[in-house]
Amino acid sequence: MPSIEVKKKELFDLGDKDFDLLCFDFGIEVDEILEDAYKIDIPANRALRIFVGGKAEKYKTIPPKLELKVDASTKVIRPYCVAAVLRNVTFNETNYASFIYLQEKLHQNLCRKRSLVAIGTHDLDTIQGPFKYEAKKPEDISFVPLNQKEKMDGNRLMEFYQTDNHLKHFLHLIRDSPVFPVITDANGTVLSLPPIINGDHSKITLSTKNVFIECTATDFTKAKMVLDTMVCMFAEYCKEKFTVEQVTIKYDEKTLIHPEFDYRQEIVPLKELIRFIGVPLTAEKASELLTKMSLDSYVKNENEVVAIIPPTRSDILHACDICEDLSIAYGYNNIPKVLPPTNTIGKPFMLNKITDAIRREIAFAGYTEGLTLTLTAVTLSNPKSIEYQVVRTSLLPGLLKKLFSNIKCPLPIKLFEVADVVLLDESKDVRARNERKIAALYCNKTSDRIMLVLNVSFDDYSVVPSDEPFLFPSRRMDVIYKGSKIGYFGILHPQVLKNYEIPFVCSALEIDLEPFV
Repeated sequence: MPSIEVKKKELFDLGDKDFDLLCFDFGIEVDEILEDAYKIDIPANRALRIFVGGKAEKYKTIPPKLELKVDASTKVIRPYCVAAVLRNVTFNETNYASFIYLQEKLHQNLCRKRSLVAIGTHDLDTIQGPFKYEAKKPEDISFVPLNQKEKMDGNRLMEFYQTDNHLKHFLHLIRDSPVFPVITDANGTVLSLPPIINGDHSKITLSTKNVFIECTATDFTKAKMVLDTMVCMFAEYCKEKFTVEQVTIKYDEKTLIHPEFDYRQEIVPLKELIRFIGVPLTAEKASELLTKMSLDSYVKNENEVVAIIPPTRSDILHACDICEDLSIAYGYNNIPKVLPPTNTIGKPFMLNKITDAIRREIAFAGYTEGLTLTLTAVTLSNPKSIEYQVVRTSLLPGLLKKLFSNIKCPLPIKLFEVADVVLLDESKDVRARNERKIAALYCNKTSDRIMLVLNVSFDDYSVVPSDEPFLFPSRRMDVIYKGSKIGYFGILHPQVLKNYEIPFVCSALEIDLEPFV
């Protein structure tokens, strides 16, 4: 969770102990108490002021006056861009520092260290629309970076900032690309070279009145979330409070307008809310409590509550998130503790029991178990800061990475893992499901030992030729159990081994365990 620093004078007139208790009730944690500020761990975008009785703001937009053209050349580097304008902003030293601080925190967390989204903020009165977002060769880009005096091209900028303690960590995001993304105004003035640095020409100061905010991204959804967060947080300081001016974004194939500020509705059955927190509530009371959590709500009927999700609550993805907010608003300490109404005798979950048996047998056969993360990498070449952002659908890539890390160990190397993967499933309310699989990597002859442990009859399973592309042709087989494919085994394709820098021949097995439950 991100930790933010909030000045005491900007909060309530409470002592440290009282504020600590208030944060506990609100579901956040005071990480550290400083002389003039609190460091707070923030799990979600919530409004403490509304929780203690304030009123939720209603954000609105005004039609766009500015246009930003996204050139097709950006598709090879950072293909998306969104933008907005804050008009007639009044900055002082406190909210200006908070404005910069918010950008940095978003860059570190939601933006995944600028790999998914990079934020640029500019003094609109120093530049002129329409704007253009394009990708250029490094030598064709020339501008003075923020707080510098020297005009640099792209190559010089990479050289200059490679020793900078702050910015050197982001250079790898574009350094090896033949083109760099750049945003310019109608006069060709460079506003920013995302995701590295803005131009000095359009920098924000205390005297800035109109702010142009652009977010370039590799993830369109995250870009919209970041933009909404930025403008919602600081629209309060506009002359017309909580009002944001939209910007027209033109792609070759479509035209979009941002920000959208969608207020979506979620209908939650009252019985689901009651079941979740274990406390009898009326629909009216549930609605009142949800409103404290920035979720304006109303009673649809005596059995249903409608929660209105504002653009500031991008963390609300599912009805269970609404139930969690209701629990916080009611107060965890207010929920009565009760004993279970019946006595039960526990026993192992059958899938876990089979999993443990399989683990034991494979370990007895001389294999070493690997424990990899459910979140995995898109490609091995991805840098560490954005490596773990994709839910795995197979155990094999994780084992291949383990094999690469232990490539100097004596041969043969035998690795296995028994764990869950995540697969798309439109029949589920979250459109995905977990599935338990077993995977193994080895250089020796394959064995039927797994089927023997599972007490599977030889008549129930068979192997047939496979067309899995990552296995070597004519050296790959599918495992069929009771007429359905449950996995595969074979020799890995040389290109796969090359991608993982594995210099020797390797065989792989992966099958689904759940059909045997």
